[in-house]
Order: sequence, then C-alpha cells, then structure tokens
Amino acid sequence: MPSLDLLATFLEIYRTGSLSAAAERLGVTQPAITGQLARLEEQLGEQLFIRSRRGVAPTPRAAALAARVSLHVDGLREVLGSAESEPALRGTVRIGGAAEAMTARVLPAVAPLTGRGLYVHVTLGLAQDLLAELAEGRLDLVVSAVRPPQRSVLAVPLVDEEFVLVGAPATAHTVDAERLRTAPADALAALPLVAYTEELPIVRRYWRSEFGHRPANPVALVVSDLRAVLAAVEAGAGISVLPRYLAEPSLAAGRVVQLHHPQVPPLNTLYLATRRGAPANPALTVVREHLLHAAQEWGGL
Repeated sequence: MPSLDLLATFLEIYRTGSLSAAAERLGVTQPAITGQLARLEEQLGEQLFIRSRRGVAPTPRAAALAARVSLHVDGLREVLGSAESEPALRGTVRIGGAAEAMTARVLPAVAPLTGRGLYVHVTLGLAQDLLAELAEGRLDLVVSAVRPPQRSVLAVPLVDEEFVLVGAPATAHTVDAERLRTAPADALAALPLVAYTEELPIVRRYWRSEFGHRPANPVALVVSDLRAVLAAVEAGAGISVLPRYLAEPSLAAGRVVQLHHPQVPPLNTLYLATRRGAPANPALTVVREHLLHAAQEWGGL
C-alpha cells in the first residue's frame, strides 16, 4: 500500500501539472519528487503521468487515483498538520453552564481541545448558582443565560438565543385562530404551562416582552431541563417557551407547532463569564478564545 507521503506528492503533481511546481509547494527538490513518483508508479505497476515540455499530463489511472484518495489524503494532512502546529495544553479548566446549551453547542466545541491534553471538568446547573461558584473560585468559566451581577466576574456576550412559544398540534387545535391572531395572550390563557422552574423565568420574560404582562395561565408541570420541558409539551402536558435551537427538530417533524409569531423574535444573550484577577491560566485563555470563535459559526441559537 502506498504511503501517505507518496500519495501526497502524487496529488501535488496532479494538481499543479508540474514536477517543479510540486517540489516548490512541498519544499523539496525536484529529484526527490521524481524519485517519489517513480516509487509510486513502481508500486502500482502503472504510469501515472506523461511528461512533456509543458509539464506532465495525468493518465486515466492517475485521474481515477486522485478521485479516490484526494479527500482522504487532504483530511489526514489537515489532522496531522493541526496536531503539529497547535501546542499541547496542560492543566484543568472547570466549566459551568445550563445542560441544554452545553450539550448542544459548548461541549462539542470544546471536545477537540482534549486531544491536545486539556482536562475539562463540567458542572451543569442554573446560572445564578454557577456564577456564585465562579465568583468563589470553584469554577473557571461559566456560560450564563443572565448577565453576572457580581463585580468580581467579567462577562462578554457569546451568542444570542431566540425563543419560540410552542405547543403540541392537538393543543393548538383547541385555540381559536382568529382570537390567537388578535389577542394571543387571552386566547392562550386557559392553556397550562410547562416550566423550567417555579418562577417561570423564560415564560415570564416572553409574556412581558410580547404581551406586556405576566402569564395568568395555570402551571401544569415544572422540570429543570429544557429537553424534558420539550418532551412534556410534545406529550400534551401544556405549552411552553423554548430556545429555537432546541425546539427546531420537533417543529420540523410536526411534533410541536409555533403558537405565536412575533414580528421581532425575542432574544436572550448568553454570556461567557470568567473571574476578574484570577491567576493566569493559559489553558483557560485558549478555551475562552476557542468558544468565542466557535460562537461566530453558530449564527445564533
């Protein structure tokens, strides 16, 4: 089986159409390129390029080989190249956040850093509790759904999450469509709520933002995990307000429907919080910058 080096050299020749250009891109001499190509052709038992004054032209065998190996070779070179270029990380970073955002976005973004030697300890919980642990030095970084009130905590915006008011299709059919359009809060007032906590923080914020008052609805179920809230809504326990990123798969599948469509989607900012004056921790700096960069790709939640 040809080695990765031989296949990488072959791809450079194939893409540049020149032995000298391939040698320049790989940082080796042209005789070295010629020798590697000869070894590959010997191993395969076929000629891969036809030489001319204008360079080299690939044979049909070369075109077929390039189609088969290019994606794999490029992927391996990227992995090996990033492993060589990125320094090892030492130490521990203690991260806190809500289970839902951590599961859907934060941990998948941080996970590759463990391959560089980083040890990550994760605590899941409510923002207020986690921020208190951060201020007391028991956590290094918190992804918070509220702006930290502590002066000892430094917070920067990470990403905005959009909220949607949803219910099961059977529940939606019980609501008068015209009244829902003209007086949505009144139309929904008899429907029970499924909430994250007894204080109804997410639902209450939505009602005040969109309807101008607190919800008067009865509360049917309280569970401190938004994924469980969604499951209860799908099962018909009531209606609730959820981040769009969490509800989107169920909306697309028709397991829940959006009950209210505001002109401007209600947003909430997630913050990346660290402790002011904490001892220097290079690994924490890398994690923080890595998350800020990753959030640019999320495009909102």
